[in-house]
Amino acid sequence: MPGPVRVVLVDDHEIVRQGLKAMLGRHAAEVRIVGEAADVAAGITAVETFRPDVVLTDLRLGAASGLDLVRQVVARWPQVKVVVLTVYDDEQYVYQALRAGAAGYLLKRVDGAELVRHLSEVVAGQVVVDPTLAGRLATSAARLQHGEFWPGAHLGLSQRESEVLALMVAGLSNRAIAARLVVGEETVKSHASSVYRKLGVGDRTAAVAAAIREGLYQ
Repeated sequence: MPGPVRVVLVDDHEIVRQGLKAMLGRHAAEVRIVGEAADVAAGITAVETFRPDVVLTDLRLGAASGLDLVRQVVARWPQVKVVVLTVYDDEQYVYQALRAGAAGYLLKRVDGAELVRHLSEVVAGQVVVDPTLAGRLATSAARLQHGEFWPGAHLGLSQRESEVLALMVAGLSNRAIAARLVVGEETVKSHASSVYRKLGVGDRTAAVAAAIREGLYQ
């Protein structure tokens, strides 16, 4: 019989890592946590040290992106599978993760038994996506095939990031954007930072200029 799936956890929140270890600890015969890390650099070191079967990483690692970790692991250790485990239920993030080489994209609402099953499926060569995203992915794929999507999708912007950028172009402050979208101001700031990174700019003014230059919004 094959041994348990060997996993390295990468998440910048210790409480999340501890929770995952406790949850997966109830399935010790099937999954074993061999290492953990809080950022990309430490994650790479952990993979190099422990050579796990799977790396389970968040999409956001402090100021860095978990996608950077995905790309580096896949490039250096193609036999190691990487699964994104995140709170971001946005289909564009799924596409980005899969393009980066991830073998799975799961939401943090997953329970222990489901997570163990998905990790085993990944090791067996399958690509897994959280079931709650499957229908939306199919719809998005169909829209992409017909050339329909939100402004900035071709630049990697998620639908919500596109909405935030549109409201920036309209001159709304972060507080006003948060009120319009019924989200927290910190959430808006997080989306804005992601927009800047994807557009290759450093601030709101440059992001608005890029949006106008690209003709994203009329």
